[in-house]
Order: sequence, then structure tokens, then C-alpha cells
Amino acid sequence: MKKLKTIETNLAPTAIGPYSQGIIAGRLIFVSGQLGINPETGELISNEFEAQARQSLENLKNVVLEGGADLSQVASVDVFLTDLKYFQTLNKIYQTYFAEYQPARAVVEVSALPKCALIEIKCIACMEIN
Repeated sequence: MKKLKTIETNLAPTAIGPYSQGIIAGRLIFVSGQLGINPETGELISNEFEAQARQSLENLKNVVLEGGADLSQVASVDVFLTDLKYFQTLNKIYQTYFAEYQPARAVVEVSALPKCALIEIKCIACMEIN
């Protein structure tokens, strides 16, 4: 049985709790929830939703890339918003990352997120089988 492999990259924020940025389990990559945190400062990129959404997606992309896949190999995305009023704005930004290929997705409203963030995104990707 193969061990699980931890994904670590300085192109995404370090975990703010007892978890990994991502885990590789066989051919699957599980990316932990990514906030709109600037990896260089460890702080939210902005108080504005659009900036946080873009940074969350950049962080997610960078963990997927470090795990050995790319966004076209993402099978499922879960998005957590503190207010569903951001839904249409999210869709516009999201489409710039998932333009041609669109993975399964869920978007839910939550009462709060760590660091008072407005958005958190996690995903599952699948590496190509050689």
C-alpha cells in the first residue's frame, strides 16, 4: 500500500491550522480549502470579494500544479461564500480559470470563514494515468 503524500508549495499560503495544503492519494489530489490569502504575507489579499476570489483560485491552482496536475484535471470544486450575493461575480471570475473544461461544483453560503474571509475554495483533481 502506498503512503499518502503531502503537497507543500510556497506559491500558496501555509496552512493556518493542523492540516496540509493538499494530499496526494494514489492518482487523486485533495486540495484543502484556499482562502484569498497572499502567500507572501499570510494575510487576506484585500477586503474586496473579487480580489479574494482570484487569490483563492490562484492558491488552489498552485497546489494542484505542485501536486502534478493542472486545472483541466480538476474533477470537483466546492466553494464556500459568506454571502450568496457574490454568486454571479464568482461565476465571472471562475470562468477565467475553468473556461473550456468545467468540473462538477457546489457553491454554498456559510455563516463565517477563517480570518473573516469572504470565500474559500477546495477541490479534488485526478492525475493522468501513464
